[in-house]
Amino acid sequence: MTSQAYLSELFSLDGRVAVVTGGSSGIGRGIAEALARAGASVAIIARREAELIRTVDELKNQGCRAAWVSADLGSRDGVRTAAEEAAAAFGEPDILVNSAGINLRPPMGELDDEVWDATMAVNLEAPHLLSQRFGPGMAERGFGRIIHITSQQAHRAFVQSGAYGVSKGALESLARSQAEAWSPYGVTCNTLVPGFVMTPLNKRLWSDPETVKALAARTMTGRNGLAEDFAGAAVFLASRASAYVTGQALFVDGGLSVH
Repeated sequence: MTSQAYLSELFSLDGRVAVVTGGSSGIGRGIAEALARAGASVAIIARREAELIRTVDELKNQGCRAAWVSADLGSRDGVRTAAEEAAAAFGEPDILVNSAGINLRPPMGELDDEVWDATMAVNLEAPHLLSQRFGPGMAERGFGRIIHITSQQAHRAFVQSGAYGVSKGALESLARSQAEAWSPYGVTCNTLVPGFVMTPLNKRLWSDPETVKALAARTMTGRNGLAEDFAGAAVFLASRASAYVTGQALFVDGGLSVH
């Protein structure tokens, strides 16, 4: 067997179907492209139609199979409708990536019900509902990959973690509960933990050059993250190569968390 054939057998996603939320920008965009270029048919769920169209067109121009669904994941009805539309694009998914999120950070003493509810709806409840919709089918078919994008705030409090940190910590607990329930049936459930990545979600931080420089200095690599840094980890967790990896939090952070 050639090295190319061996690597393809381990990591190829040919014939797989993936659903990626938040896949039109930032980390989700990088992951959606990686899965598509590895062979998966990818349905992308996000809010902004223009970004979705641009992303899908770019993927199709690379020879990938991609479709988009415009949806608001802040309501249960919105999530459920989005799930059905995404499944209609290429069929029931083998891979679910929950990357969509909101990052509202008022001081804890000013945290109101509106911010709390909105944060939990998008960052925690939407991944739960989508997993409940697709996870049992994956288990029945004997193969599935669920990947949640969490945060450093799931493990430590800093820069006013607030409700955001709570939602991401709970999302990691959700992954462990899902792993316990579905791993015996071939469905792995893991999280990717970014460091500081220059994405729209972190705009309030990267608009300050001194903050960006200070965050880069806290890493071991000496730089902040990019969306493409998640490609290899995402393909690994989505492929058969990760069959014995479940319930884990994989840090993709340039060593920020251990520096």
